[in-house]
Amino acid sequence: MIRLALLRHGHTTWNREGRVQGRSDIALDADAVAELRNQSLPSPWKDAMLWASPLERAAHTAALVAGREPKTDPALIEMNWGDWEGRIAKELRADPTCDHRDIEDWGWDYTPPNGESPAALRDRLVPWANRLARDSIAVCHIGVMRVLMAHATGWNFAGPAPFAVKRNRLFIIEIDGTAWRLLPEPVRLERPIS
Repeated sequence: MIRLALLRHGHTTWNREGRVQGRSDIALDADAVAELRNQSLPSPWKDAMLWASPLERAAHTAALVAGREPKTDPALIEMNWGDWEGRIAKELRADPTCDHRDIEDWGWDYTPPNGESPAALRDRLVPWANRLARDSIAVCHIGVMRVLMAHATGWNFAGPAPFAVKRNRLFIIEIDGTAWRLLPEPVRLERPIS
């Protein structure tokens, strides 16, 4: 059995504006960099294999909290939001001609125009995770985390999610062959003792 800890990247200006980021390579904002410089991986995770999405916001988050550069893998890149990238999610949901939905109404096959479905994301993520040979951390994106955690819990993107993705926490999945299990409590990043 191996453990895979998932960590969401820090804030970007687009996060704070409510914009759909997807594969757009938006950097961390200055506040996020300052916050992440004052956090680190909890001691049991300091020597784990460190992975990140190749997008700058994830790779930079990994380097800041781990104090070392991550290995990147394109499997960890965020879901492709197609025509909606860069748009404000609240405005998309308010547009009656747009099919932008809340996550509990997606299902596995929900696909933004010219984008990618959660099922397609799962098709690239699960094989990547199943190749891991030791405990690993993946610094990635909320869409990636939701798909991996849905796979681990059996949630099918219908109805309320059995988890809430928050920043500055490791969400840990135990992988034992085809058996995946999301641990119930995330682990907070550490702050220096003052």
